[in-house]
This record gives sequence, C-alpha cells and structure tokens, in this order.
Amino acid sequence: MWFDTLPAGTSWTVLWHGLIICPRCSAIRSTEKMCPICNDPIPVSRKQVVRSLDGRKESLLMAFMGAEGRYEDYIYLKMIEREWKRPLVESDQFLEVQAANRPAPRAAIVLLFWTYFETRIERLLRGGMREVPDGLAEDALRRYSFIGARLDRFYRILFGTTYSEDLRQLGYKMIADHLETIQRKRNEFSHGNPVAIDDSLVTSVVENLKIEHEAWITVFNKRTVKLAGR
Repeated sequence: MWFDTLPAGTSWTVLWHGLIICPRCSAIRSTEKMCPICNDPIPVSRKQVVRSLDGRKESLLMAFMGAEGRYEDYIYLKMIEREWKRPLVESDQFLEVQAANRPAPRAAIVLLFWTYFETRIERLLRGGMREVPDGLAEDALRRYSFIGARLDRFYRILFGTTYSEDLRQLGYKMIADHLETIQRKRNEFSHGNPVAIDDSLVTSVVENLKIEHEAWITVFNKRTVKLAGR
C-alpha cells in the first residue's frame, strides 16, 4: 500500500506534509512545485528582520500557512493509522454476536474516515461561499446539514454539479465510485446492518486514503480559489 514506502516511523499525517496555502491565490500547493492554479514559483523562505518589544532586532525565517484546515485533520489521520496498526484482541472480533451479523474488527476505520471526509467537505463548501455573508453561509449549512444533501443538492446550488461529477471530470472516477460505496455501506451500518462494513471495505479505505486526499485537494482548488479576472 501507499504507506509501505514511507520511512520507518513516519506518521500518516505525512499526507499534509509539504503542503501550504499559496500566498498568492490561496490554493493548496506543494512547497516544492509551482502552484497548479496561479503558477506562482516555488516559495523562497526568506529571512525577515523584526524588532522585539525590548528593542532588539532578530532575524526570522518567513513562514507559510499550512494547508490543513485545523489541528483535528492530523488527529483523524493518527486515529485511522492507530486503528490499522494496533494488534487485534479477542474483543475486537465481536464473538458474542452471531457470525452472520459481525462487522469487521477494524470497522471503526471506516467510520473515522467518513467523519474526517465530512469535515473536509464542509471546508470545501465554506470555501465556495467565501464571498457570501457569514450569516447566510451558516444558515445554508444548517439547512443542508446531512452529508448526502451536501454532496448533491447543496453542491449543485453552489457549483452546478455534484461532488462525484467533479471527481469524475478531474480524472478521479475510481475515487468517486469508492466514496459512493463507503457512503452506502456506512448508511447501511447506521441503519441496523453491521456486516455492511466488512474487511474488504476497511482495506479499501486504507488503500485509497492517499489518492482520496489528493482528489479532494484537486476539487478544493477548482471550486474555492478565486483569481483576479476569473
């Protein structure tokens, strides 16, 4: 899988490593490549001289805003990684439940991923409403509070299409299908069918974690970045 090539001891939070908010257009971009949206060159970490309160001058390296939306972005990835790597114990097997009704021992990974995905979809939608008054944006998010509506009806209102169609048009058909499967099976799990989350779904979530992250960033840059003259 994607993480097999990571250096020993590297956390899965590496998915956010080396990514910043472009200081020119606010896209999510790498510090090692030209911005894919505005073609801004690789940022140079220049030194700035600042004066402290007691009058001393200090030379500091210029910092850039990280691409993560909030600290919880790291927490979700750490929790998913922990669930995948930890040894299974007997209680994880749900042996007290009939075999035909047992969810996967690591089913929590799917639920954690979907919660993490929902937070990123809200971030994308908020970015698309950057020029909308705060009160109106908050009211719209309350009206369309369920993820299904946000991915379809509300997404259509803002962007004239759906999140799945955006993924497909940007070359991520496999991820669009993958997310639709997770959503369907997660809903089945929530409505009384625990076996909907099986081992194959858990493995698929982990296996596609990196490419799904990249796909979300691509859609985020398409839908939230506002360039002068665009």
